[in-house]
Amino acid sequence: LMKHCGRIHMSSKSTSTTNQLQEHKVIQEQGDVIAAEGDTVTLGCNFETSASYSYLFWYKQEVNDFPKYVLQRGTTGTADNAQEFPKDRFDAEVDKKEKSVPLKIQKLQLSDSAVYYCALQPTVTGNSKTLYKNLWSKDNRILHNIH
Repeated sequence: LMKHCGRIHMSSKSTSTTNQLQEHKVIQEQGDVIAAEGDTVTLGCNFETSASYSYLFWYKQEVNDFPKYVLQRGTTGTADNAQEFPKDRFDAEVDKKEKSVPLKIQKLQLSDSAVYYCALQPTVTGNSKTLYKNLWSKDNRILHNIH
């Protein structure tokens, strides 16, 4: 019995914001991940910040749609998942030593195919469950994927 293949795309673009006192950066180097239905995948995200505590966010963007909030994790242990992305399938843990917050997606479904963005709180303004323009990379080529 053949499984349908679900293709999960993760953007390789980094996002950063700078102010006079602090610099904050998110690095996603993984490129595309291709997996089968039912599998588990982990999407990497490393961050750099001079802030004493930070909040990290994951967003999912499907083709021709806006980014949707998936989850938030704080370096102090706070955690929140959007209702449509339950923790038993979408989870992340902040590794303060490695400065990473990988997104683990279990029991993959075809509907999980998308571009996934990682963001650091200073990059997100106002309501963090809505993605604002200043998340995008400076050149705005937000869907520059590696195929």
